[in-house]
Amino acid sequence: MTNDTSDLTRHAWRRTIASLLIFAAFLFVPAGTLRFWQGWFYALIFAGASAIIGIYFRRHDPALLARRMRAGPAAEQEPAQKTIISAIIISFLLLVALPGFDHRWHWSAVPTWLVLVADAGVAASFVIFFVVMKQNSYAASTIQVEADQPVVSTGLYGIVRHPMYAGALLLMLCTPLALGSYWGLLVFIATIPILAWRLLDEESFLRRNLPGYADYCIRVRWRLIPGIW
Repeated sequence: MTNDTSDLTRHAWRRTIASLLIFAAFLFVPAGTLRFWQGWFYALIFAGASAIIGIYFRRHDPALLARRMRAGPAAEQEPAQKTIISAIIISFLLLVALPGFDHRWHWSAVPTWLVLVADAGVAASFVIFFVVMKQNSYAASTIQVEADQPVVSTGLYGIVRHPMYAGALLLMLCTPLALGSYWGLLVFIATIPILAWRLLDEESFLRRNLPGYADYCIRVRWRLIPGIW
């Protein structure tokens, strides 16, 4: 078990470092400079929160961390989800890259107070991710159902059916503003239908394969945002 955990830790750190390098390239290369304080502040929150969550679940729920590590188009079982995840990854990279170009050519003039409010929203999205993973150890990155997997209907799952996606929606909304760009909001708007497609396809899969999920959908009306959808 110790060796398995050590292997998981090494894999997690390698994946995290590689992801952060790609992330930094898409953030700072379009900006054409490292003098981009909004980018550094955003990167500090994003990387710091990711590391804290990873370290916590490595110690307290390595099985969940292993589920979260199996991510990306190749890890998905359903053909539609391979397409959806590819589109989401591309959208997020554009969400990070476009503000860099915005910073370089001064398209937007986002006030500092709004940048900081958006950074607080980014931090809040990671709090949501943490709480969701605490409440649901089966919150994998891919759409799947495991043996004896229960339907979680308490906590945030008692408010909306997909609290992880609610956190992702908040992250995507706040990212361009935290990076000082109004134009990046166009990418956010374009990503909403993709996220909705992912959510609806996942619900269809869970209704077919997870006992009790259909009844849960009757009890919890809202999918993503209470009172709206």
